[in-house]
Amino acid sequence: METRMLKAYWVASRPHNTGCAQARLQLFHRRLNRRTFHDYFVTHLPSSSLHPDARSASGPHHKLPRAASKPHTPQSPQDPSPAPLAGPSRDTTVVRIPLRSAKHHFGGSVSRGTRPYNEDAFQAGVIALPAFAKKSPVSLTRAPASSPLQAFRERQQEQQSQKDSQTEGSEDASAGTPAPAGDPQVFYFGVFDGHGGTECSSFLKDSLHEYIERSAQKLGLESTLSPPKRSEEQVKASLQNALKLETSLVKRWQDLVGGYFRRFRPKVFALSEKNGINISAVMTYAFLRADLDFIAAQARKEDTDSDLVLSDAPLNASDILDSPARQIGGPKRFKGGSTCSVALVSTPTPTPFWHPATPSSLLVSHVGDTRILLCKTSNGQACPLTTNHHPGTPGEGSRLRRYAASFVTDSFGEERMTGLANTRAFGDMQSKQQGVSAEPEIRRLELAPAEYSFLVLISDGVSGTLSDQEVVDIVKEARTPEKGASDVIAFATEVSAEGDNATCLVVRLGGWERRSEGGVGSMGTKEARDWKREEARDPRSRRT
Repeated sequence: METRMLKAYWVASRPHNTGCAQARLQLFHRRLNRRTFHDYFVTHLPSSSLHPDARSASGPHHKLPRAASKPHTPQSPQDPSPAPLAGPSRDTTVVRIPLRSAKHHFGGSVSRGTRPYNEDAFQAGVIALPAFAKKSPVSLTRAPASSPLQAFRERQQEQQSQKDSQTEGSEDASAGTPAPAGDPQVFYFGVFDGHGGTECSSFLKDSLHEYIERSAQKLGLESTLSPPKRSEEQVKASLQNALKLETSLVKRWQDLVGGYFRRFRPKVFALSEKNGINISAVMTYAFLRADLDFIAAQARKEDTDSDLVLSDAPLNASDILDSPARQIGGPKRFKGGSTCSVALVSTPTPTPFWHPATPSSLLVSHVGDTRILLCKTSNGQACPLTTNHHPGTPGEGSRLRRYAASFVTDSFGEERMTGLANTRAFGDMQSKQQGVSAEPEIRRLELAPAEYSFLVLISDGVSGTLSDQEVVDIVKEARTPEKGASDVIAFATEVSAEGDNATCLVVRLGGWERRSEGGVGSMGTKEARDWKREEARDPRSRRT
């Protein structure tokens, strides 16, 4: 009933033009059918707290929030579903658990500092992607013939062979498919640091995961754990279709922006011709496509800041409801942008990545100066996975000096190009011709069981005040990832002189219980942190 009322209001509230009405109706259906982000994960939870698995201190269900869980039934192929349980059959229930409620496994904290509003955003959950983890040796994954896991694998193979036989003569051989049934869920964590407003960072928070999912389908990304059986002709046709999509995307950048993008060719796209389509190519395509749509949407809007007459015009003077431009970045042209750091985690087995005995694959896609860190279990050291994309970075400086008009140094001693501190970012339409690109820096890391204790994602409101090791040591002292994230934000806000927006995400990994055993624990930076706190509390230090 509510849907019919909304539909009737949508059509009746606009002028009666058949073509426009049909377009608006199609847009309405796309909005209605658009799925929300899966900010939860799906797992098997023991049906009772007295269950033997629930009392295990090292099991995959340890300290999961039973009170926050809800029974889960997949409604569509894109909905996440749990992988089969290994070992003997137990009395368990399939449930969904909000990731933000699992404080022993994930924590997120945000502060606007002394700014009037917060331009940071973050996202955490699961994403509908084929698994990209390295396949474990057969000797480690083979299950007994009588086990439920082996029976599930046999049914999965039968279903896949039937599907292959049905689609063998299909004309659309290059179309992508969702993740195969039984693939472990791929976890998605992202931090977005906006500048000039919240339009771009909010767009990335709400839509970037959809661009990644659609890019995987368009480019024909296959699961590394259970790839479909395809003929050589189908594989070649799929690769040719993916290469055409990549070439078309680069051509659109050349036509829309020009300048730096006239000779732009991502290295990952060049490797696709030799190595085929992989997760790195999908992430690069998704980032560039999302940035292109955002820039194109802003270019179609009026620049009200440069015309006093247009600035007094009604907000809906040139509103086109069937155009997606009005749905990206607000009603007015947005000239700001956002940095972005995304971490994807995939496992080769049904056991979740935070289990001490589970290996996993971590893929980092990074644009700007947000940061992603790992804490190594053996020595307690911070391992940065990203570099700041600033004009002073050697690689970025050499890439842009042939296009940028000049580099200047601000009063803080930082190099800037056309007034921007970041050489890679989403948005920033006025600097695109000089080479401010959203081409991500991608790094893949294979994580051995319990090799790392936790993963940290932070914005520059934290990294501009604290060193990587200080952030890691603060998290070590917390009992849960949730407390670790809030402690990092509290300390960064306390000692910061700038009061910038600050965001921190902490993700538990297999070595969490041993996070303070390596090296000197959290004592390595304690003296420096105490000095920063005393300096911040000293009123004389605030004098100018």
